[in-house]
Amino acid sequence: MYDVREWKHVFKLDPNKQIEDDQLEKICESGTDAVIIGGTDGVTLENVLDLMARVRRYTVPCILEISSIETVTPGFDLYFIPTVLNSRDSQWITGLHQQAVKEYGDLMNWEEFSFLGYCILNKECKAARLTNANTELSKEDIVAYGRVAEKMFHMPIFYLEYSGSYGDPTVVAEVKEKLENTVLFYGGGITNREQAVEMAEFADVIVVGNIIYDDLEKALQTVIVKKE
Repeated sequence: MYDVREWKHVFKLDPNKQIEDDQLEKICESGTDAVIIGGTDGVTLENVLDLMARVRRYTVPCILEISSIETVTPGFDLYFIPTVLNSRDSQWITGLHQQAVKEYGDLMNWEEFSFLGYCILNKECKAARLTNANTELSKEDIVAYGRVAEKMFHMPIFYLEYSGSYGDPTVVAEVKEKLENTVLFYGGGITNREQAVEMAEFADVIVVGNIIYDDLEKALQTVIVKKE
């Protein structure tokens, strides 16, 4: 079993985006702690299986972030199940999860699943629109969501998701200060080494995604923050 507490940096790959074999090799051999496969739209079982098979050529841990029941498939090291804590729609908090357990609960190896409490903070991103997330939050609101994730729901991971925009490091720092056991993930807008270093000072794990497809060399430079 992989321990996310030992991670510092992960790359996130979108099954709905194209990446060449030589680029994927650089990602998987970069020294990152893990590769997460997941996206908001256009995610199918076919493109998830294709990307998983390609990542599996390497030794890096491969994780599926589940976006729909239809795309769940065996073969991943871990499965991340997101709960959007600041969604206005209960299906993104417990609804879809209950349906999945109703259908597949007896078949699931629960040790392979880890639960993420998301707080989506960029109102312009696809994920915020899809989940009807309330992004008009104060710093105190965001910190409170982190404490809800840890103290009430006992979630192993709290994920601050700015998705496409670079977030406020002071918010990340304050959330981290209040968490005791829950691991803090940060994702969104990291486009260079300096931003990676800045966010890694506060978040336990930084997630780097979009820049992979815009400027691979800059993406690779973010791995410098990985723990020795």
